[in-house]
Amino acid sequence: MFKDQVAVITGSASPQGLGCATAEALAEKGCNIVISDISQENCDKTAAMIAEKYGVKAVGIAANVTKKDDVVALANGAVEKLGRLDIWVNNAGVLRDDLFMRMSEEAWDLVQSVCLKGVFFGIQAAAKIMMKAKRGKIVNISSVAGLVGSPGQANYASAKAGVIALTKTGAREYASRNICINAIAPGFIQTGMTGVLPEKIKEELAKMSPLPHQGTPQDIARAVRFLASSEADFITGVVLRVDGGAAIGL
Repeated sequence: MFKDQVAVITGSASPQGLGCATAEALAEKGCNIVISDISQENCDKTAAMIAEKYGVKAVGIAANVTKKDDVVALANGAVEKLGRLDIWVNNAGVLRDDLFMRMSEEAWDLVQSVCLKGVFFGIQAAAKIMMKAKRGKIVNISSVAGLVGSPGQANYASAKAGVIALTKTGAREYASRNICINAIAPGFIQTGMTGVLPEKIKEELAKMSPLPHQGTPQDIARAVRFLASSEADFITGVVLRVDGGAAIGL
């Protein structure tokens, strides 16, 4: 399905994260992978694991998504190392939860920079290369929090709502170049990032889903893989909820 294609996934070095699961889901179908995260060492380890496990080409390129030069270098590095760029997944994210009245400016700025500005830079850098090829798929990881809000997450929810707006705007602007831009809105998924939340909060978040089982990183990864595939060539500007029904009715 993805033979000889190249995908960049930001925030993908952690074995417990959505990014790594997405990289594996794409590699399973023959896609060559660029693992990107803050640490070059961690990127290299995950890339080596994927290359060995799936028999594809995989490289690690460290990048801080809050820095435009890093993101541009990541996009160019994918082409330099693997020859092309077909798929870009804006997955990098952080949490700095606190109640509205107690949230610090630093916590606000960090989450906005990683979760929103990082997506903006990613779309810019990927689309610039994809425009030349007159094709490409960009998938942004938003959140159900960006649709319904989430107590204690004013920074995160607003950033993820912004990702939805960026997705729709980018989809309109780049459609004429045959670049499809879509978003996934996960519900509560047990990952390394959400694992640090207090147990009581995790229990409450899990109860939001009508389904009797909890979502996994692989559930998100398979949805990303669909939107990145040729089966989704006539889909753009869509926000696909993968939330176990937590936001039914939206």
